[in-house]
Amino acid sequence: MKQVKFLHTADLHLDSPMVGLRHLPKAIFHRLQESTFKALKNITDAAIKHEVDFVVIAGDLYDGEDRSIRAQAVLRNEMKRLAEKGIKVFAIHGNHDHLGGNSIQFDFPENVYFFKDQLEIAAYRKNDGTLVHLYGFSYPKRHVTERWIEKYERRDGADFHIGLLHGHFEGASDHGKYAPFRLSELLDKGYHYWALGHIHKRILLSQEPHVVYPGNPQGRNRKEQGDKGAYIVSLTEAGSEITFFETADVIWEDMIIDGKNASSFNEVYESCLAAIDEKRRKGKGLLLSIRIDQLNSSLTEVKEKIDNGELLELLQDGEKEEESFVWVHRLAYTENISFDRASLIKQSDFYEELFNTIETYDDLNAALSQLYQHSQARRHLGELAENEKEQLVRDAENVLFQLLLKN
Repeated sequence: MKQVKFLHTADLHLDSPMVGLRHLPKAIFHRLQESTFKALKNITDAAIKHEVDFVVIAGDLYDGEDRSIRAQAVLRNEMKRLAEKGIKVFAIHGNHDHLGGNSIQFDFPENVYFFKDQLEIAAYRKNDGTLVHLYGFSYPKRHVTERWIEKYERRDGADFHIGLLHGHFEGASDHGKYAPFRLSELLDKGYHYWALGHIHKRILLSQEPHVVYPGNPQGRNRKEQGDKGAYIVSLTEAGSEITFFETADVIWEDMIIDGKNASSFNEVYESCLAAIDEKRRKGKGLLLSIRIDQLNSSLTEVKEKIDNGELLELLQDGEKEEESFVWVHRLAYTENISFDRASLIKQSDFYEELFNTIETYDDLNAALSQLYQHSQARRHLGELAENEKEQLVRDAENVLFQLLLKN
């Protein structure tokens, strides 16, 4: 039976500047700065360990169009490691590292094939004669809004057909709508696998055939949370199998602690310590955001220690020297404000109208528009998930009723 094994990754964003994170301790910030390179090394290690036939990189190898010399040098060195094992690499450039940038260009070893700015078909042939056609293109400029998917056609004669596309799955998100496509358009091409890039979350769009966003291999901010990695893909005449593996050196996570039953500062502190111990991973760094939910509003001293940063400093103590650090970079709380809706409605028509307004409120985007339109703020903000939007409304409701009932 003919078969081929390869590694699929995308969105390396090598040498990402980690904007807005210089407030972190020097050692942790340096670790984060190096994390994209460490993730690349982990990818190379996995390709060699699993003895893949080739590697596909679906765009945004570098973080910027004027790619740094160091980023190119590190990538070239890792490609040489693959060359020594006879592993080929097929790569496309995306919107971040498009071909229109101005930078010194390094020469890469012969095992690496970069697709040009027109749709191309690259061929890979195994020693046993198995032939693979790979289809793809590199972005000629940053803003590619045309439907490039319409240019993809299958050329018969190969045993397997793999599409590489750095683009926007229509309906998935508002993340840079470049080279848009619909799932039906991909499936109609008759390829055995679609290696996608551009979305920084793992998304499996189809299983037959596999259509996959691997996500980026290293999270660079709190919007890029959780396990990050790439896929080992096996194609046979019977179908395909994919296996995810982790590559990130530093992980971002959010955690919610139930503070409803806490009755003292010590109990809150111990709950936070337990959360930190639960999240610690051997050999990896973790940047953790903690929210204590439903904290009793009468715990004035506890709220004060959170508001003035003392509890946060206590939780951070000693972590910057740890290899497997858990650095709490954000600590917040919501209050357990007791109010009976039915009783308040009976008191006044005002409360009934207020509750109805809250329940039907759907204009959060307009409320946040000034923030997102601000040139400096926009650089540090990502798209809010639906659960984050819901939490913002709940938090606003709590603040509102805290002020109303206090008066």
